[in-house]
Formats: sequence, C-alpha cells, structure tokens
Amino acid sequence: MPANHTELEKRLWGAADEFRANSGLKSSEYSVPVLGLIFLRYADHKFTQAKAKLASQGSGRRTIGKTDYQSKGVLYLPESARFSTLLNLPEGADIGKAINDAMKAIEADNEDLKDVLPRTYNRIGKQLLVSLLKNFAAIPMDIEGDAFGKIYEYFLGKFACRKGRRAASFSRPPASSN
Repeated sequence: MPANHTELEKRLWGAADEFRANSGLKSSEYSVPVLGLIFLRYADHKFTQAKAKLASQGSGRRTIGKTDYQSKGVLYLPESARFSTLLNLPEGADIGKAINDAMKAIEADNEDLKDVLPRTYNRIGKQLLVSLLKNFAAIPMDIEGDAFGKIYEYFLGKFACRKGRRAASFSRPPASSN
C-alpha cells in the first residue's frame, strides 16, 4: 500500500484512539461505532459514484430510484442517511440520534442489513461524534483501489491487537515470590 495510505490509516486510527480514550466505552465497545461510521463513509462514497453514473446515463424522463442503485450493487442511501447530511447538521442537532436514525433508514431501504448496523450513537458525546465525522470526512474520495477495504482491515487488526494486549495483561500468571 502506498505511503499516503499508511499515513491516512495512522491519522484515522489516531482519531479512533482519541475517541476511545474520551468516550467512556470499554475497549470491546468502541470498535462498533467507529467501524459503523467507516462503513457509512464507504457506502456514501459508492452511492455518490453510482448517483453520478446513473445521472449521466439517464434520459431525464424517469426518476432514478432505489432499485437503480441496488441493481448496480450499491446500497441506497436516503438523504437523511448520507454522510454529508450528517456532517452538515446544525450545531444544536442531536448527532447521536441522527446517526442512529441514519442507520435505521439504511436498514429499512436495504433489507439485507436489517438489524445489523450499530445504533448506539446516542450514548456517545456530541463533540466526539463531530470529531469522528470530520476525521472520516477527510478520507479522500480519489484514493485508488480498495482503500476503504484496506482501512477497514487495518482498523480490524488494530482493534484485535488492542483486545489481545488487554486480554494478555489479565491472563498473566502472578509472579512467583521466590
């Protein structure tokens, strides 16, 4: 993977690690909302690409709908569930509720995801969510290859490593007193 991908992964992991440190969530709990937002960013990216392609192919006679996106292998995202919509919510908005509602809306329009996406964002502080959204918004959309897949794998590996270190520190036998 090119160096710019590595730097991007490190920067995003730094944001996730800051989130962990300030969220009050256990190490086993914070991976789910972080991975959920990465998933949402990826789904929004694919949706936006498909939207542009469908618009350029259309004749203007018919409205592009959910099935058009799904036929392209892309999740349909209602306006309220798009990453840009969440990122641009007014300052006083309940961002946790808005993200939970976005996840519910995605599940409602994409039956294969029913009861799969995280919906615990209302338990997380508003500033932390805003920070994560802004950091994940910085993922460039022009990166080549399966960058989102690599970022997701990188995060899974880091989460597993953290869990392993934590579990190992609790499973060490006590030192002998000889």
